[in-house]
Amino acid sequence: MKQNTAAPGEIRLAAKAAFPYTIPIFAGFWFLGLTYGIYMNVSGFSFWYPMLMSLTIFAGSIEFVTVNLLLGSFNPIQALEVTLMINARHLFYGISMLDRYRGTGWKKPYLIFGMCDESFSINCSAQIPEGVDRGWFMFFVTLFNHLYWFTGSTLGGIFGSFLSFNTKGLDFVMTAMFVVIFLENWLNEQEHTSSLLGLGISLICLLAFGAERFLIPAMLGILAVLTLLRYSPERKVA
Repeated sequence: MKQNTAAPGEIRLAAKAAFPYTIPIFAGFWFLGLTYGIYMNVSGFSFWYPMLMSLTIFAGSIEFVTVNLLLGSFNPIQALEVTLMINARHLFYGISMLDRYRGTGWKKPYLIFGMCDESFSINCSAQIPEGVDRGWFMFFVTLFNHLYWFTGSTLGGIFGSFLSFNTKGLDFVMTAMFVVIFLENWLNEQEHTSSLLGLGISLICLLAFGAERFLIPAMLGILAVLTLLRYSPERKVA
């Protein structure tokens, strides 16, 4: 109940505590957001497309892919499959955050909606200062990151029409982003069991199903294995 009746001073304290954690995200999100907005612009879309999509979707990887989906023929089944394949990792994030999001009250729906890679990483590992409300801290981490992406994408869409350069290969930034996220998580992990399992299961599925069909089986396999590990008797005792 306390998290739903926080005083203004407690809210400001949580915002001040959360902001420094998001400063590194600001630079990355603005660069990626500007890139995305420019990419949308040179693909023929007005600035309000990246503005609304960054506000309502808030999933950078699928937003890049959505450009091609919007330019192609209407195929909602394909859009659903692609979205599931790219964002299936959020299933793992959700399982990891079940306990942390408990008791956050009305903030919980927004925390779920805004749980991107970077917000998950901060909210999962940050040492929240004593006296700072946990729910409000995670709320502001999510809100700040959302604002960074929204403003970057919008500005990229607005100013993209004033820029003239070769955009070939611009969408590779999405691949680079996933590589950096994986390496950052690897460096921050105390043990690499989950990462190694993910790599191993993905490789097995790649060999079994091929490059175009391996992603969904790999995600399902990783989800099943990590779920079993989470609820194994050994883990519960530990």
